[in-house]
Amino acid sequence: METIGWLASVLTTFSFVPQAIKVIRTKDTASISLWMYSLFTVGILFWLVYGVMMRNGPMTFANVTTLVLAVIILRAKIKNG
Repeated sequence: METIGWLASVLTTFSFVPQAIKVIRTKDTASISLWMYSLFTVGILFWLVYGVMMRNGPMTFANVTTLVLAVIILRAKIKNG
């Protein structure tokens, strides 16, 4: 069961990498909703807290990594409008 959790966390987390790279390289955030990404980032923060509280490695890993990527994208959105 732990293997499934790790596989899910790796696949869903690293699906964000291309978007983060694109935003970092192009600074283009026009198609990203500030409202949606703000809610998403707060939601990921809560999932991270939950994963830590549950002592769930895959969930914690996925949400730490996703939170970092989401904050990069959200920061670029706020900075670039």
